[in-house]
Amino acid sequence: MPPLTEPPAGNVMIVDDNPANLKLLEDMLREYGYEVRSFPRGRLALAAAEQHPPDLILLDVDMPEMNGYQVCEQLHSIPRLMGVPVIFLSALNATEDKIKGFRAGGVDYISKPFVFEDVQARVETHLKLRRAQQAEHDLLEKTLGGAVRTLWELVQLTSPALALRSYALRDIVLWMTRRMELPGPWQYELAATLCLVGCIALPEEVFEKAYLGKHLSAEEARMFHAHPARAARLLSNIPRLEVVAEIIRGQQAPEARPFAGEQAAQGARMLHLAVELDRRIYRGADFASALTELRASNRFDAPLLDALAGYTSTRADYEIQKLPLNKIEDGMALERDVLSKDGKLLILKEGTVLTETWIERLQNFARTRGIQELIEVRIPTLAAAEKGLFQCLEATS
Repeated sequence: MPPLTEPPAGNVMIVDDNPANLKLLEDMLREYGYEVRSFPRGRLALAAAEQHPPDLILLDVDMPEMNGYQVCEQLHSIPRLMGVPVIFLSALNATEDKIKGFRAGGVDYISKPFVFEDVQARVETHLKLRRAQQAEHDLLEKTLGGAVRTLWELVQLTSPALALRSYALRDIVLWMTRRMELPGPWQYELAATLCLVGCIALPEEVFEKAYLGKHLSAEEARMFHAHPARAARLLSNIPRLEVVAEIIRGQQAPEARPFAGEQAAQGARMLHLAVELDRRIYRGADFASALTELRASNRFDAPLLDALAGYTSTRADYEIQKLPLNKIEDGMALERDVLSKDGKLLILKEGTVLTETWIERLQNFARTRGIQELIEVRIPTLAAAEKGLFQCLEATS
């Protein structure tokens, strides 16, 4: 069969302890334009795959040191390699052998001796599936990123105070996930960053009173305690944010509700602790005193409290400057409210972290109503933390 006119995209790894099989498969696949890497042992292949993940792996079952099933299981325990398809190579054609391969994580089976057309067809089929899955993932990531950015800009516009507390909560939860080396940290981080989004429906004075632990009327208490469910509703229809929504929903009383999985339960416990810690710091307590008080309450898991040892905020100090509008850049934060030139209209609130959207808003008002000549901003800002929020979306695969 002649090679294809346009070489198919694909980086294929072959793992087989038989040099003759390696050479045969290499020649077959290279004739069709694939990039090929070959390894005689599973451990060598695993190390190479971690450095440069292949698009597909052809994996012999019967090998010394580690058999193919063991290699496949270890491969799929590595987060960045979990999605790499594995096709097993074997002279064993019994049904139980094939079932064992699929249970180990394989997607297909090629029998020895190799048939040229069969190998090529199966390789190309699974590479096409892999490319389709990657395209779907890329589209989903853009959709997810856009949805989260929209929510985040809504929080910033509605209440910069909420945004500041959200940054603080993200800091605390991110510290715990790193210290505990938890898998899937992006979901915990995103839940912490968006856990107060339901508070955009509250009057600012109600949020302030509730967060500071001041007395609330029955109606004010009802409004505040409803914010997690409100946020969860906003997030639950966004693909891949189901666990994030469940974490947020359970943040106020994680011990009193059932969860669909341990990750959501763990996230809700972490978020509950982070909120209680931040509320005490917000009221003026130093970190050590706040943590001691939480330990004494016996309401929180010891491993979570231990993970907070040595916590320090990642936020930077500010340099305050007064700048004309044409010098304002993304990431600066407003030190003062920005008013129209006549002082009658509030355009953006103090504390807003400026984005392209908010700068455009200022420019539009400058052209129509006019704005104050100099804008007081803080530099550097919490933009680094905001950047971290969106970097965590890259881990949604």
